[in-house]
Amino acid sequence: MTILLTLLTLSVFGQKNPTDEAQAIVTEGKLLYKSEMASWYGTDLFLENYKDRENIGGYFSYTEIDIVKCVFFSIAENPKVIGTITFDSTYNVKTATIDLTKRDLNKTEIALFQIRKIALDELNTNTDGLFKFYKNTNPNIIPLINGQEKKVYILTGPQQSGVVIFGNDYLLTFDKNNKLLTKKQLHKNIIPIEYGNTVDGNEVVGAVHSHLPETGDFITSTDICTLMLYAKFARWKTYNVVSEKYLNIWNCETNQLTVVPMKTLDKITKDQEKRKKKNKKDE
Repeated sequence: MTILLTLLTLSVFGQKNPTDEAQAIVTEGKLLYKSEMASWYGTDLFLENYKDRENIGGYFSYTEIDIVKCVFFSIAENPKVIGTITFDSTYNVKTATIDLTKRDLNKTEIALFQIRKIALDELNTNTDGLFKFYKNTNPNIIPLINGQEKKVYILTGPQQSGVVIFGNDYLLTFDKNNKLLTKKQLHKNIIPIEYGNTVDGNEVVGAVHSHLPETGDFITSTDICTLMLYAKFARWKTYNVVSEKYLNIWNCETNQLTVVPMKTLDKITKDQEKRKKKNKKDE
């Protein structure tokens, strides 16, 4: 794999680098991951310490400089924050801060609450049939404000162990006044991948799925979020996303992306075949 990546890097040197083009996707994928990690661990900590379950209206998470907050709000038309769980980059539950002080939502939290509520209403009513629902899965709503952009991603999470789910994901965008602008399905289907299996007694250390043109040439930010959440359980070292134009190689150990044009990959494959034939003739 190292030799292949070296060859690929050399082959695209001096050309427009698709790996650089995809870095905005990587950045957003990592923001989604931070939010989901805070929600995963924050929910456990909050429920351990907050006993009035009937007063819980929901939660969302967001990044603030070097920390991530998971905020729980009351079940009311104008909710109050009833719990704030704060993590550093380690997500260590032992060093997390648990604050059950009741307070007003701040400006950022009001915006996150509003776009989350709109997304939840869209999901529940589903008037145009855009959203699909599957057995043993659960939709995860992730509101995200990044600079001037306001978005809500909806991912599909597994409710059973040993499965990673890609696809059946959606993106809703909003204007500065939190009005819904667009909503779309990112992958056109659901892609469940089982892990923990072996082939000929060897542990599977990677997997792959493909993208239709409608999904795009690059790995999606939702793919990256899912990989960062689950790759450690699957014990994958790499994961590939194949599109018509590119091979997207995600390194699960370093959380880095390499994007290779399919034309370049085809050229390398042909060159390797020529070398093999030449070596056989020289034997």
